[in-house]
Amino acid sequence: MTKDPTILVGTTKGAFLIRNGPDGWTVDGPHAGGWPINHVKGEPATGHIWAGGGNAFFGAGVWRSTDGGATWTNARLTKGEVDAWAEAEPEVAEMLGIDTSEPAPFGDAFNSVWSIGLSNGTLYAGTRPAQLLASTDGGATWTMNTALEGFDGRGDWSGGAAGLTLHTIVPDPARPARLWLGISAAGVFATEDGGKCWERRNRLSNAEASGHHHHPAAPRNGQTGHCVHNMVRARGTGGDTLYQQNHHGVWRSRDGGRSWDDITGGLPSTFGFPIAVHPHDDDTLWTLPLNGDSAGRFPPGAAAAVWRSTDAGETWEAMRTGLPQQGCFFTVLRQAMATDDSEAGGVWFGTNTGSVFGSHDAGETWTEIARHLPTILSVETLTT
Repeated sequence: MTKDPTILVGTTKGAFLIRNGPDGWTVDGPHAGGWPINHVKGEPATGHIWAGGGNAFFGAGVWRSTDGGATWTNARLTKGEVDAWAEAEPEVAEMLGIDTSEPAPFGDAFNSVWSIGLSNGTLYAGTRPAQLLASTDGGATWTMNTALEGFDGRGDWSGGAAGLTLHTIVPDPARPARLWLGISAAGVFATEDGGKCWERRNRLSNAEASGHHHHPAAPRNGQTGHCVHNMVRARGTGGDTLYQQNHHGVWRSRDGGRSWDDITGGLPSTFGFPIAVHPHDDDTLWTLPLNGDSAGRFPPGAAAAVWRSTDAGETWEAMRTGLPQQGCFFTVLRQAMATDDSEAGGVWFGTNTGSVFGSHDAGETWTEIARHLPTILSVETLTT
């Protein structure tokens, strides 16, 4: 039997590690100082784990563990309200274990880290407001990507409800110079030269037939709509197949994001947050639609379902076995669904009500492996 991965969970009250052992699934945490943690990412080769988060009070930082989550250190990146408070009340800060002595190299340039990416020894972090950082020493020190910071027209980017966030980083391990970013609500960006230059990639594949939508986040003027919620890359096909869930539908690109096809047809809603693709089958993907932007953001009919496609989004079917079918009002956020590397296609997701569900059979059946966690912001898997 294939060993279950460690489930890495980011929440509003720290990072958690969920493991399956002789006594069943156990929850280890909270880690990362109890900070709000937007994204947790692990490296299979070393077992190292990084947790990005923060807020206006703490400032932004990336916590890292080199011993499988036993101990953690924080690379503080920006100052927060806690700095002024600790300076004014040093004795109270010391009593509470708050240490602001670590330098904050980026001042107040951003207030939190929203995403972590890893490609060929380079660690990436996306922030709010949207900047891209890179580290070549495992997250100890960081530099800002000046090309994205100075992108022409950046001043016209519009933030989504959560602010202007760089929430998704998609690498291509076979070609380290390639990277895609999802920024709400500025759209998809891509580089082919390691971040020296960036290109905005939001074009509809059939702009003439796209129609006009009144919602500001919907497709219009030949663009998919810039409020990207999540994006994943299929591992085969030369790395050029991407899928995204955005504020107004699900989309597929066969050319690295240069054009996008609408594959929302057959889903119960155009609104949702997460999307995931099978690790060994580029045409199998999963998403979890919600009933609508301003209609409560819960599963349609208050009955949970993960929708699966096995033909690259041409058709969809609802996977419900093991999921609550009555009175279900949870939300699954943009980074809160992930796959593992198993041949069968393991899929895992977390809810804003603190539950984690897993499937070992590509979504056919589901099991709740944890409950009563804080609001879950991200789910990833780590197999070492």
